[in-house]
Amino acid sequence: MKKRNIMPGIIDLYLRAPLYLSLLWLPILFLAFFLELKFMLILLFCAIVYLCFAVSLYRSRKTRLMSALLDFSLRANENKARLFEEMPTAYCIVGENGELLWENKAFHKILQRDEKVERNIFNIFPNMQKEMLKEKEAVLELHSSFMERKYCIDLIRLEALEDEGTETLRGLSEEEELVAVYLRDETEEVELQQKLDEERVVLGLAYIDNYEDVMEQIEEVRRSLLMALIDRKINRYISSSNGVIKKIEKDKYFFLLKQNALERMMEDRFSILEEVKEVDMGNELAVTLSLGIGYGAGDYTQNYEYARTAIDMALGRGGDQAIVKNPEKLNFYGGKSQSTERVTRVKARVKAQAFQELIESKDRVLIMGHRNADMDCLGSSVGVYRMVTAMDKRAYIVQNNVTSTILPLKERFLNNSDYPEDMFIDGETAKGLVDSTTMLVVVDCDRPSIIDEPELLNMVKTKVVFDHHRQSSETIQGAVLSYCEPYASSASELIAEMMQYIQDGVKARPLEADCMYGGVVIDTREFTNQTGVRTFEVAAYLRRCGADITRIRKVFREDFSDYQAKADAIGRADIYRDFYAISTLGKKGEDSLTVLCAKAANELLNIRGIKASVVMTKVEDTVFISARSIDEMNVQVLMEKLGGGGHRTVAGAQMQGMEVEECIKKVKEAIDEMIIEGEVA
Repeated sequence: MKKRNIMPGIIDLYLRAPLYLSLLWLPILFLAFFLELKFMLILLFCAIVYLCFAVSLYRSRKTRLMSALLDFSLRANENKARLFEEMPTAYCIVGENGELLWENKAFHKILQRDEKVERNIFNIFPNMQKEMLKEKEAVLELHSSFMERKYCIDLIRLEALEDEGTETLRGLSEEEELVAVYLRDETEEVELQQKLDEERVVLGLAYIDNYEDVMEQIEEVRRSLLMALIDRKINRYISSSNGVIKKIEKDKYFFLLKQNALERMMEDRFSILEEVKEVDMGNELAVTLSLGIGYGAGDYTQNYEYARTAIDMALGRGGDQAIVKNPEKLNFYGGKSQSTERVTRVKARVKAQAFQELIESKDRVLIMGHRNADMDCLGSSVGVYRMVTAMDKRAYIVQNNVTSTILPLKERFLNNSDYPEDMFIDGETAKGLVDSTTMLVVVDCDRPSIIDEPELLNMVKTKVVFDHHRQSSETIQGAVLSYCEPYASSASELIAEMMQYIQDGVKARPLEADCMYGGVVIDTREFTNQTGVRTFEVAAYLRRCGADITRIRKVFREDFSDYQAKADAIGRADIYRDFYAISTLGKKGEDSLTVLCAKAANELLNIRGIKASVVMTKVEDTVFISARSIDEMNVQVLMEKLGGGGHRTVAGAQMQGMEVEECIKKVKEAIDEMIIEGEVA
């Protein structure tokens, strides 16, 4: 074995011999220098010509000689040579630069399909990279195509083979690595798999979002005709794709499709969402539809669960959209319409009573919001605190970091004898209070990654979620009670409504009412955004509880440095594609950069013609992004493309480990993508 390994070194030495002989020119040139300069220059010219010839000879002859030696080494063992040559599996040996050194008949037959192709594996299979030939793994598998045929390619380093027939092949060069390439034609297999996938059954649910509201707007004699038109559009849409649909309730449908039909629907971005809006029987409110579709699971039961999850998420995001769920990801379509406010408070009353029963079964309640809590987070936390303490249970608000925005109001609680000193605690203290009688209430947030103390989610078994943001693919799992209403202006609005149904009605104290009223004012931009009838009813309730507008306005006043920073961000805004204002915030007002981002984004919307505004700033290693719009762009979809979320008009994202310039580029790419997909009005 050792002798075989020595031989390739001798061959390589033979190839390099002309290069080594060029060293003899050095003493000759040295002697000529002392004899005659003209004679030395002539010899130097000859030496350069010789060296160029030797290098050229080494490079041109090496590949050809390597190929010949490979052929010789394979034919040294006649039986194995015949096996390699005649076997039906396409096989070749390539060098580290991809050049074909040897191939059998099956591989040669494949190459004959394209006579112009160069004898280099990288030209034959462009998706194969040079680094793949240098991988340390003994075997590497990839898939590629050549001349409309699909192949599974196995790359095997020759040093991984252990038989004598390949012993010689492994060391033909001391420097060059040799790789064996096996091809397996998988064209028919791939086509059959693709056909099987296209024939897979897809399950879906379709819900009319605003059925009750639309029906109330039209005369009773027209209601049946309106529903007949809606049914016809939905049935025709599904039937045109060879699907089967069944109406299971007055406003709910169940349907079956093949996967290839679903792919066509995804390509046209579920045109049925816009078609149902065209149904007009005198209704001022347009009919909106939500679709939840599940596929890709191993059985129908799991696909149905995917569809249920998708439709619940679609409704939780405000409706008027389609969500397609498979085991790997969620795809979102639509969601352009403003969420319709529910006039009835039945749901709020039901949720309040369920929450009351949960409080009665526990000894203590931990209340937690998102990191860098804002006014709405504080207001909703204080509202839950009041409900729990009104039932003579201990409550604690968990906050790790306090922003300068909420600090003035929080200090009024800390320096108040009406409230216990441990009303506000940090995450570590909260962990020590967890036991079987503890309940965790998460407010103004439904994403585990951004809550103030994520570990509490795993420690506390009984979890409750109150939120007003549209749901994303990341949600808190295992909540025994979830009240997430995207139509609501703020989490404080939801909590204030529930307070009126706990026991005989809980009345907030003036300081608590200030916090909750402040949360509503901030999230509605002083009642100009996401504001409905119930928002004003909550504002009236809080005013009756003692909320003082003058006190709240003083709290909202800004420091001069913060005002300068906001003005600077507005001044440096870049108008992208004529309609989108993008800006960054400097280091002034360091204590409240994220809040200032939101304020600057709000101010940029006052510029005529601006459809959406995005302002970002970097704090430590995280870039915080605030996005705002009025009604022409769903900034929640924009921020979801960057890993964030929020409302259709108020959203944000956090991007770690990136520079601001990179984030600006990604924001622009996301805007371009939404324009191409038609998601901008």
